[in-house]
Amino acid sequence: MRTQRQVVDYSLQKRAVLRELLTGRVGTYDVCDASPYLKNAARFHGEPTEERCPICRSENLIHVHYIYGDELKQSAGQARTRAELPVLAMTLREFQVFVVEVCLGCDWNHLVEQFLLGRDGLAGGTEDGSEQGAVSGSSATNGSTPRRRREAQR
Repeated sequence: MRTQRQVVDYSLQKRAVLRELLTGRVGTYDVCDASPYLKNAARFHGEPTEERCPICRSENLIHVHYIYGDELKQSAGQARTRAELPVLAMTLREFQVFVVEVCLGCDWNHLVEQFLLGRDGLAGGTEDGSEQGAVSGSSATNGSTPRRRREAQR
């Protein structure tokens, strides 16, 4: 996605959890504990992947995208399909997306990544990009750039 930024990948944490499981320090019941809400979100809003579950190895993992942000109000914390995210990114200034992988067979679940989406990530960080053009355009036309610099130094 074009406005995706501040991506945090949790693959190292996933490897550490799986290593703890394989060495016997953590039990299967500790890592395979998906809530009924998460499993329903995976069924109805999830995106199937080609990756097999690292625990049961019988089913493919499903990615669920949860959205959070101030502008979302009552929609915060809802699961959305991947196709809905670009539409939201063009209408909202900024919101955070958490991607969780879920296995419906054994209830494995783990946070895969998180990132920010929204209009604030477009062209220079301004809301509509017009502010920079207006400032540079006015200083170029009337030649007041040196005077503004002197005023700023005072």
